Parts: sequence; C-alpha cells; structure tokens
Amino acid sequence: MSKRTRTVLALLAWVLAAQGALIGLRALQDPTLSEVQVRMLDGEPTDLAALAAGKPLVVNLWASWCPPCRREMPVLAAAQQQATWASFVFANQGESAATVRTYLAAGQLDLANVTLDPDTRLGYMAGSTALPLTLFYDAQGRLLDTHMGGLTTAALAAKLKQLRATQESSTPEQTIHE
Repeated sequence: MSKRTRTVLALLAWVLAAQGALIGLRALQDPTLSEVQVRMLDGEPTDLAALAAGKPLVVNLWASWCPPCRREMPVLAAAQQQATWASFVFANQGESAATVRTYLAAGQLDLANVTLDPDTRLGYMAGSTALPLTLFYDAQGRLLDTHMGGLTTAALAAKLKQLRATQESSTPEQTIHE
C-alpha cells in the first residue's frame, strides 16, 4: 500500500471518527421529540412526538438521489409493515413534495409518516452531513442508537430487536396487551 493510500485511509478514518463523536455530542443536547418540527407530504406541520404516538420511534433521514437510501428503502418499508409496535418516520432531506411523491410512486413504496425536512434540520441536529442516517428512539423519546449508511435486513432486524428489548424492559405491561 502506498504512502498516499495510507494517508487517505487515515484521513477517512479520522473523518468517520469525528462524525461519530459529533453525533454523540449532539445526542447529549438533543431537543425533545415534541420540539422537532417536520412537515407531512401534504404540507401539514407536525412533530416527531406526535408521529411516535407513544411508541419507540425509528427516524430515517434519506433523499431520492442517494443510492444507499434507495437500496435500504424497501427494507425499511417491510419493517414498518411488520414491526407495528414501533413508529417509523421517513424524513426526506431537502427535496420537494413532488420529487418525493414521484420517487415513492416509481418505487411502489407504500409508506406511512413520510415527512419533508426542506432545510435538513434533522440531519444537522443529529450531527450528520451524510445520508442515510437512521435514528432509534425509545418510547420516552430518548435517542438510543444511530446507524450511518444503508441498512440491510439483518442490520435493521438487530437494531429493532435491541429497541424492542428496551421497550419490553421499561414497560412490561405493554407487551401483555400486544
């Protein structure tokens, strides 16, 4: 391996480590879910707490031009259908409602809770400048985990299993009624 290649790899590793540290620092200062405002595709304002509806919350930050976002979207769509114990939000970063609708129709993606974040505030609040980013919140609105990059079925299943275990350990009475 050449010196230049080692230098580039070292720089890349540093950037990724710094990105992770920034996400961690921002997580310590996260506003409550009720303070995080987004717009539904129809233009109606809402907040993440309303979309969570008291359940654990998975927030996926994505864009239609992002190849890893496009690859993971069917995985997340299937999880939304199967993991009804959690709420999923698909927060598009910086694109118009028309662009989002066209993308969803072309991909035959039937998703609930598709929101617009035209100023990419969610990405900034999470400390991320890259997509996709998926955030995992417990039912109390605490950020428990993040995943930078595309999610595979196996990776998402592992994250959801951890999220579910957190839910069951903090609210055992909910599991009886499910």
